[in-house]
Order: sequence, then C-alpha cells, then structure tokens
Amino acid sequence: MPSKDRMSPTELRAALGLSSIFGLRMLGMFVILPVFAIYAEGLPGGDSLTLVGIAIGAYGLTQAILQIPFGWWSDRYGRKPVIYIGLAIFAAGSFIAALGTHIYIVIVGRMLQGAGAISAAVMAMTADLTRDEHRTKAMAMIGSTIGATFALSLVLSPWLNRVIGVPGIFAMTGVLVLMAMWVVYALVPELPSQPHRPEARGMEQFLSALREPQLARLNYGVFVLHVVLMALFIAVPLELRDAGLPVDHHWQVYLPVMAGSFILMLPAILASGGPERTRAVFVGAIAVLLAAHTLMPWLTGGVWLIAAFLLVFFTAFNILEAGLPALVTKLAPPGAKGVAIGVFASLQFLGTFFGAVAGGYLYERWNTQGTVVFNATLLAVWVIVALGTRVPAARSTRVYALPALDRVQTDGLVGRLRGLPGVHEVLVRAGEREAYLTVDSAGFDEENVLKLIGKL
Repeated sequence: MPSKDRMSPTELRAALGLSSIFGLRMLGMFVILPVFAIYAEGLPGGDSLTLVGIAIGAYGLTQAILQIPFGWWSDRYGRKPVIYIGLAIFAAGSFIAALGTHIYIVIVGRMLQGAGAISAAVMAMTADLTRDEHRTKAMAMIGSTIGATFALSLVLSPWLNRVIGVPGIFAMTGVLVLMAMWVVYALVPELPSQPHRPEARGMEQFLSALREPQLARLNYGVFVLHVVLMALFIAVPLELRDAGLPVDHHWQVYLPVMAGSFILMLPAILASGGPERTRAVFVGAIAVLLAAHTLMPWLTGGVWLIAAFLLVFFTAFNILEAGLPALVTKLAPPGAKGVAIGVFASLQFLGTFFGAVAGGYLYERWNTQGTVVFNATLLAVWVIVALGTRVPAARSTRVYALPALDRVQTDGLVGRLRGLPGVHEVLVRAGEREAYLTVDSAGFDEENVLKLIGKL
C-alpha cells in the first residue's frame, strides 16, 4: 500500500508530466514578451501600438473565452483527447505567427495560440491523478514550473532573439508544443476510469460551478492576483531602468528573486495541512502582498530595494498561485471539476489582460504611486473576501487491492463505489489492481467497500 505521507510513483509521474506540459507551452509564450514590441516595429501595421498591444493580449483574451468550454469538454469526453486538440491548435497558431508578414497575421496566430486553452483540463487531470492530501504539492509543482519558466525566459530572450529572431521563437514555440503532445502520450499516466464523469449536462453543470459562493471567492482572488502581477510589471521594469540598471541586465534581478522566492515558499506549502492552518497560510499570503504594496513607494529608486520588494512579492504570489487551484479542485461540485477550473482559469487570463491595460494607463498618468494604490485597493478587498473562505475538512485516501478486472467490470465497480455514503472521489487502476477512495470520515463505512470488492 502506498504511503499516505508521500506521493506514489504514479502521482509523482503525473505531476512531473503535467508540469512539463505547462513549462513547454509557457516557455515559448514568456520568451516572446521582452522582444516582440521592438520586432513589431518592422512589420506592416506594427507602427500602431494599439495593434501591437492587441497582438500581445489576443492570446489572453481567447484563453479566457475558451477555458470554460475546454474544461467542460474534458469533463464530458475525457482529459487527454481535449489536451491533444488544444495543443494542436496552439502549435498551429505558433507556426502561423512565425510566418506572419503583417501584424494582422501575427494577431491571428496569437489568437489561435490562445484558442488552445488547455489549462483547465491539465489542472483537472492533475486533480484526477493525485490524492486529496497531495494535491497542493502537485499544484505547487505546476506553479513552480511556470515561475521557473518565466525566469528562464527572461534570461534566454535576448540571446534567442539574436540567434533565431522573433519568427524563429514563434516556430520554436510550435516545436515545444509538439513535444508537449509527446509528453502527454508517453509520460502522463492513463486514467483507467474517468474519475469525475459528469452527472449533469449543459447549463446546469456550468451554473452549479458559478453558484458555489466559495468558488466565487477563489475566482475573485485569481483575477486580482493576475491583475496585480501584470500592473506591477508595467511599473517595475521602468523603475529598474530609472534606478540605473540597463534593460539587458534586468534578468540579474529577476533570476535570483525567482529562485529565492521558490525556496522561501516551501515552508508555507509544507505547513499547509488542516483546514485552519491552510486558511491561515492562504489569508496570510494575501496580507503579505498588501503589506508589500504599502511599502513599495518607499522602495523605488534603488535596485536592491526593488529586488527586496520583488522577493517578498513573489514568495507570497507563488504560495497563492499554488494554493488557489488546489482549493478550487476541492470545492468544485461533483462532475463539474473541469468546468469549475475553466471558470477559474478564464478569470485568471482576464486578470492578465485587464492588469496590463490598467497598469499602462495608471503608470502613464500617476507613475508607480497610481499602480500601487490601485493594486492595494484590490488586495484590501481580497483580504476581506478571503476571511470568509471555507477550507474543506481533510479527507483521507483509502487504498484497496482488487482482482483482475476488465473494462466493463472496472466501470461498474467505479459507479457502485461512488454511490457509497462518505465517498468523495474514486479512482480505480485496474492495471495495478488497486482502488483509491477519497473519503470523508462522517458516514463512511469500510465494510460497504469490502463487500463490493468481495463480490467481484
């Protein structure tokens, strides 16, 4: 029986494989950002900063629009087929952008990149393949991979631009996404049975996710988190430049800050356990973001002071980036996990787009002070909203040995196990002859499970 205190080999393989999918996709997306605006000046239509902004933001808008449908489809038709389709669309958009000889063609390519909106499906599959007590660790691995990819892209971007140019970076992104498809096929474990077959269809399933007040708190939170991030990163590069650090050397701040924040976040992630402790870490991280913003106006003007602010900011940011998806998967209605994560991911990308627009507007008129006041106001509201967050009671995972089963027997057993009192999630791995049950202590009777297995 796998230990409850550590991830099983299957869980670890799933977390690593799905994290690498995020990393391969996001490396190509992040590495384009520091150099695209300069490249676009040489394209027909690229003299319009509005069109350049649309080219950058189109990815986030189509991601936001399609996260919910992709999450919905992954609930209904399975995670892997939807992930394959999304990656194929993403790759096609990358190659179209690489061939773009006009800003409008690049915009089309970017829209197609965003149309491969698989974040919700990947996070839902992460939840499917991990036990409740290890889900935050898996989500933290994904969040850390995205953060590490962001830091790596800042270092690689100038070099790649010199070697292969922006069209080459777009083409490289397409190749990386094709590699991600291979990762899905070769490394991500199969689901012998769909753990969350939806019982509802259509708008009923969608509305069940929207009506949950606890999910609404988390959806607001992820929106604010990414608004704050993007608005801040309109101001921070300019402040670093004004402090005397050339743009080509900004990576010398970002890289150690990101590495240090990953180290500092680990104690908080590992400390998350019971509901009250998890809630305290969650609300505390938001409060740290708010406190850091109240100090930021006094930290501008010096590279080291800005780096100190960023270290505090990204430590709290990484904790929340890992914790929010884990809470969503715990609170999602039965059969609507993909939809709930789709809503969550849509608001995340809307926050990215809105934060960039608002940050540019505010900085142009009121410099860093305008951005700080705006961010602090949103964060103060989030602290109040987060105080009402209910973290579900800890659930335990039970593992039961099974005889050899065919597909029909496996599906039948999964259906009967789901109907037992106190059973929250069921995952049957027929190949390993094991059944994993996530159960609530109240109402669960192990004898019912043993009787079902004994009849096989």
